[in-house]
Amino acid sequence: MWPAGAEIKKRIDEVQALYFQLILLVGGAQTGKTAVLQGLAESLSVPLINVNLELSRRMLDLTERQRALLTQKLLSEIVRAAPGELVLLDNIEILFDVHLQHDPMRLLQGLSRNKSVIAAWNGSIADGHIIYAAPGHPEYRRYPIRDFLVITPDANTDRPER
Repeated sequence: MWPAGAEIKKRIDEVQALYFQLILLVGGAQTGKTAVLQGLAESLSVPLINVNLELSRRMLDLTERQRALLTQKLLSEIVRAAPGELVLLDNIEILFDVHLQHDPMRLLQGLSRNKSVIAAWNGSIADGHIIYAAPGHPEYRRYPIRDFLVITPDANTDRPER
């Protein structure tokens, strides 16, 4: 069960003191991350962006090389166009596409310098790291929980190391 909206809202205030204003909702597939983001979008009147949809729309007519070169710029434009100081990102799996040749965490951290970002991370936590995909999978990523906040379905909220 995800923490109550009030708990997540408290974390939004907390993240504003960090260099990267990034909160990741970390959970496996079908754990309710999208529902949490939809609830936050409605209660806070903030935009919820389907990254896979919006980014792929902008990349349709681009070559593979152009996609790799323009990913960061296009993603920044999408987030900058959203009103307010907080944006919610769902369906970020496209950022892990190996053909785009980008580090998904760096992309998210870059976005979170100008706005507070809450993103759904389809993965898990182990040994103080967030994980995307399984070891050996081309999209596998493992990052230390540092410089951002993590919220999980069991209401276990991890704070970043300083």
